[in-house]
Amino acid sequence: MFSIRILEIQLWIGFISQVLTVLGTFHHQLITKNFFLNSQICEINPHNHMEEKMNIFKKTILSVLASLLLIGNVYADKIKIGTEGAYPPWNSKDASGALIGFEVELAEELCKIMGHECTIVEQDWDGMIPALLMRKFDAIMAGMSITAERQKTITFSQGYADEVAALAVMKGSSLESMDTPEGINLTLGGSAVKKTLKTLTAALAGKTVCTQTGTIHQNFLESGDVGKVNVRTYKTQDEVNLDLTSGRCDVALAAAVAFTDYADKSGKPVVLVGPTFSGGAFGNGVGVGIRQGGDDAIGTRDAKLLKDFNKAINTARKQGIISKLAIKHFGFDASM
Repeated sequence: MFSIRILEIQLWIGFISQVLTVLGTFHHQLITKNFFLNSQICEINPHNHMEEKMNIFKKTILSVLASLLLIGNVYADKIKIGTEGAYPPWNSKDASGALIGFEVELAEELCKIMGHECTIVEQDWDGMIPALLMRKFDAIMAGMSITAERQKTITFSQGYADEVAALAVMKGSSLESMDTPEGINLTLGGSAVKKTLKTLTAALAGKTVCTQTGTIHQNFLESGDVGKVNVRTYKTQDEVNLDLTSGRCDVALAAAVAFTDYADKSGKPVVLVGPTFSGGAFGNGVGVGIRQGGDDAIGTRDAKLLKDFNKAINTARKQGIISKLAIKHFGFDASM
């Protein structure tokens, strides 16, 4: 992160230097023209002399503004996108430390469509939204579900992928015998959902349920929908997986693909149990998180960026890009 801040400072120093250069040229032009006009004052009518000076001033101002606009546009086309790098297969890192995953590749595709130069940077999950608000980057693509609670602070693009959640245990757990539907949608509700939540309440009583902090999964477990649960939170999904396999967790809750991806790559006997979850506390799919637009220049840029992302997501969906990447990383089409 330190190197990223240094780069950011260097970029702004470059920008300010160019502004000062333009202003210096403007000042020089005024002095030169003023000297020339004054030397000819005997040959020029005073009224015409003042009018010509004003015309020169206006033209120079327009030249300065055009130059600043050109410089500003160069920087406006550069976008930083924050991701966690610790939530496979949505986003993670390879052996060399490079960011990889579904959202990393999707971000690159969306940036191509938008015509923006993008840099993807790593950010801890629990500091993701604060970092966005502090303008450390311009957008979030980190498996972040669109929820009403988050929309109080930031805005979201349309959803680009659906993230169904699931409980996971080690093979042989007594929870494997739970009798529930394949999936439930908390927004739709109904008698089947109520019955399933009652079954889960009884099954999870006295169990230690592990999940990543600051997530929709933690919110659900603490909502009371499945009774009073002993919740243990972790900074990353990797830590959840490790404690599940080591026996420090009886059961864990996360995106279903987070568990299946871990089981496939680690060879550990992690299995999904109970229903998959969507709607309600689990949000309305995953989207790009962006600062809420305002009346100032940065707010206007953020509002435009939201429109650009929405348009790019539509294009990527129509071209089959999102479906292709989802199947590659998830094993099924999770596009929305």
